Amino acid sequence: MKIVVLGGYGVFGSRLTELLLRDGHEVTIVGRDAGKADALATRLGCDWAAFDIHRDAEKLLELKPEVVIDAAGPFQAYGADGYHVARLCIDIGADYLDLADDAAFAQGISGLDEAAKAAGRRVLSGVSSVPALSGAVAAELCRDMAQVDLIETAILPGNQAPRGASVMASILSQLGAAVPVWRGSRWQDQKGWSDARSVTLMPGLTRRARFIEVPDICLFPKVFGARSVMFRAGMELGILNWGMAIVAAVRSVWPFEITTRRLAVFRSLAQILQPFGTDRGGMAVDVVGAVSGATVRRSWRLVAEAGEGPFMPAVAARAVVRNLADIPPGARACVTEVPLKEMQAAFADLQVHDTRSEKLWVPQFQKALGAFWDRLPAAVQDAHRVVDVTRLHGHAQIERGNGLLAVAAARVFGFPKATERCQVSVTKTVTEKGEVWARDFGGHVMRSRCELAPKEGRFRERFGAFLFEMDLKVEDAEVHMPVRRAWCLGVALPKILLPFSDTREFERDGTFHFDVALYAPTGSLMVRYRGSLLPVGSDAPILQN
Repeated sequence: MKIVVLGGYGVFGSRLTELLLRDGHEVTIVGRDAGKADALATRLGCDWAAFDIHRDAEKLLELKPEVVIDAAGPFQAYGADGYHVARLCIDIGADYLDLADDAAFAQGISGLDEAAKAAGRRVLSGVSSVPALSGAVAAELCRDMAQVDLIETAILPGNQAPRGASVMASILSQLGAAVPVWRGSRWQDQKGWSDARSVTLMPGLTRRARFIEVPDICLFPKVFGARSVMFRAGMELGILNWGMAIVAAVRSVWPFEITTRRLAVFRSLAQILQPFGTDRGGMAVDVVGAVSGATVRRSWRLVAEAGEGPFMPAVAARAVVRNLADIPPGARACVTEVPLKEMQAAFADLQVHDTRSEKLWVPQFQKALGAFWDRLPAAVQDAHRVVDVTRLHGHAQIERGNGLLAVAAARVFGFPKATERCQVSVTKTVTEKGEVWARDFGGHVMRSRCELAPKEGRFRERFGAFLFEMDLKVEDAEVHMPVRRAWCLGVALPKILLPFSDTREFERDGTFHFDVALYAPTGSLMVRYRGSLLPVGSDAPILQN
């Protein structure tokens, strides 16, 4: 097959060219730099041509390709006429693939669908690690799931891997910027390079990763019906991760542009550190969902050894080319065009290995309750079954104490004002260490951080400088949470200063109800809020006293 690779001497294009040549294709490298094109073509034994595809696109006609693969980028910088190469391929009767990792670009290619079908051509965007490979893995892991609660992916290259300018530009442009992400069946803004997590690729190989936007974020919710979709990336060296975190913090308040000159500075700094670390990288995909009435976490891990990680973006294109005849015409993002087994075949000759695992998934509150979890009614369990983000809404009644301690506590903890009835929403978000609970009482938000206590049957909740540990007791299908002990700035409070908590969670008429009453050590009421909640999307019940 006669294939033209645009940007064929770049970090990923050069490796794609090598793989295609291994498969016996006739490959022509195209790029603006004749010296680089000639040097690589001489080494690999293929043809080359030097021209700017965005200025001299008509020169592509002279090469008479059957397939054109754009491995150049950065695709977010292609401008208003970003799909002119794809349209040209349709006009000359060639299939078009690209390695775009830009979400908007990959999603927007579907605008050429009608023209591509009429010409009988395949126009596929994102034929790379994302969304093509990640989509193939997700499709396999989601198989037979009645409900998909979460799909999360992470890419973690080794520090010695070469850094493509287009990939760096894409990531840097996101640092600190608000990006829409699908979490808890709703779009919400999330800052680029936030929500750090540790990802274990294999025993002894764990790295840090943070949120960035890729095509998966906008495509997977619809393709897989997932309630949450997350993607993270991370550097091997902590100094690079922290450096990017600092840039993200600055750009969140001063959104300066990542110009060509600034990109060059970042690349230079990264090059200085490139000798450190390793040439081992990897990729992780996790799916949490319902299978035969149970909630399971299915995990896929890939580790690339000996510096072969940069081949992975090319592997997906190799697999698609191998299976091109079985892919129907049309223009779309490449998500489930090729099954995982074909992707695995496409990296079989590389020093890359992948593994799969599956285990039951247990929510944090169930871990805390242990065997008592099974005594809870369904509505209470559902309110605490938080895979990624759970949203509840309803109504509440609020009482406030009038004593000095009650007033002081209200200011310290941000208790809501007294009211006979107000709307309330509760959003629970999973973090690396536990969950964040955000309670919104008619616009007044009260947040806390919840985590497991060292001993089963207990639960910890942090409000600013204060940390409380509660016993979890289940009596008559109700959860009770009396305060056992507390700390302020890490210093244990004497029992005489502990507040008294009369907290109940229970089910009434199939609906989750709460009744939280907090009393000062003197016995006077500080605050009491009670009401009911339903999952977002349901009609909120009227508060019943």
